[in-house]
Amino acid sequence: MRLLRDADSPGDFIEHRLERDRFVQDLRPEDRRLVQELVFGVIRWKGTLDWMIAARTEGRPQKPLAQTILRLGFYQLFWLDRVPAYAVINDAVELAKRFGGEGLSKFTNAVLRGASRDREQIGKQFEELQQRDPATAWSHPHWLVERWIGQFGEPATRALLDWNNTPPDTFARLAPRRLAAEKVFELWQDEGVRSEPLSRDWIPEGLMYSLPSHPPLAGLRSFTRGGFYVQDPSTLLAVQHLDPQPGETVLDLCAAPGGKTTYIAQRMENQGTIIAHDPSLERLRLVQENASRLGCSIITATNVAPSLLREKGRYDRVLVDAPCSNTGVFRRRLEARWRLQPDEITRLADQQLQLLEGASQLLKPAGRLVYSTCSLEPEENAAVIGRFLESHPQFQCRADRQLAPFRDGVDGAFVAVLERE
Repeated sequence: MRLLRDADSPGDFIEHRLERDRFVQDLRPEDRRLVQELVFGVIRWKGTLDWMIAARTEGRPQKPLAQTILRLGFYQLFWLDRVPAYAVINDAVELAKRFGGEGLSKFTNAVLRGASRDREQIGKQFEELQQRDPATAWSHPHWLVERWIGQFGEPATRALLDWNNTPPDTFARLAPRRLAAEKVFELWQDEGVRSEPLSRDWIPEGLMYSLPSHPPLAGLRSFTRGGFYVQDPSTLLAVQHLDPQPGETVLDLCAAPGGKTTYIAQRMENQGTIIAHDPSLERLRLVQENASRLGCSIITATNVAPSLLREKGRYDRVLVDAPCSNTGVFRRRLEARWRLQPDEITRLADQQLQLLEGASQLLKPAGRLVYSTCSLEPEENAAVIGRFLESHPQFQCRADRQLAPFRDGVDGAFVAVLERE
C-alpha cells in the first residue's frame, strides 16, 4: 500500500525500493513475487485502471486510499488469474475496513463485485477503448502518445505502448575476468538458470544471453563470483562505438550503476585507467561494488566534477551517458512515464548539451567522444548533437544510431560518435 501510494512522488526507482523493503524481503518467495507483480502491474497500468474505476463510480474522484485499493482489486480481477475473484474482493474489503473504516469497505465491496459480475462487458469496452484512445488503453500520458504518433506513426506507437507494458526480459553479459564462460554455464545448469545466446549486430558473439527462467540472481554463486552482469543489450551499443583500447585513459561520465563502465574495462582487458564519474555518492557505491565483484581493478569512482575540469586534454576517450527522459526504457522504469512533463525534455536537452561541451574539453586532440541516452526524443538526441556541432566546428559526427524497441527488440537508446577533424 505504501509503495503504491508513493509511486507518483519523486525518489529512486520503485523496483529499488522494493528490493530494500524489509517487509517484502521477509515474505516467502512466492508471496514476494506476487507483491512485486501487484506493485509493478498497478503502476504500469495505472491510467487504464483509473479509467475502469471512473466508469464504475460515475466519474466521481476518489480519495487516494480508496483509489489505491480499487486499483489493486481491478488489476487482480482483469490482469491476473492466480487469486480467485472472491478472494480478491475479500482482501480488498478487509484492506478498506482496516485503513478506511466500514464505509469504505462497503463501497469497495459494491464496486468490485459489480466489476467482477460485468467482466465480459468491461472487456468489450476495453477493446473499444484501444481503438479510440490508445493512451488510456495502454496507460500512458496523452501528450506523450500524441507526440510519438507524430514521430513514429500510429502502428509503431501502438507497438511501443505494448512493449512498455510488457515485463522486461532478463539479459546477462558474461564477464570472464573472474569466472570463465564455461564455468558460468556449468553453474547456471546447477542453479536452474536457463539461458539462450543473444545475437545483435553490435554485440560480439558469445557475450550476451537472455535468461528466460531463473531463480533470484543476486544470491547465485555464478553472480557473486563475478561471472556476469545484468543489463539490457541496448546499453552495449555506446561502448561498442566508444571502442576503448587496452592501456588508454577513459572517462565515463554519469557512470552509475556501472554496466557500461565495467564493459569498458572488459574491452580494455583490464589494462589502462577508467575514471567513473557520477554526482551521487550512493550510486557511485554501486559502481565500486560491481567493479569489485567483476574484478575490474582499473576503475576509479569519483563524484568530484571540479577535478575533472582541471584535466583538460587528458582522456583518449570520453563517454557521456547523459541523464535523459528515459522514454526508451519505460518498461523498466515504471513510474517514469507518470513523472515526465513536456517541458522537461527541453530542460534535459540544455543540460545534456552542457555535459557534452564540458566533456569535449577533457578529450585529447585525437580522442573520441561518445554521447548516449536511453531516450527516443529527437530533442535529446540528434538535436543535441546538431547544436553541439554548430558551436564546435572542429568536431564531426562520425556515426550515430537510434535503437527503438518496436524495430530492434531491445530498449531504446541513442548513440553518436564525435571526433575532432
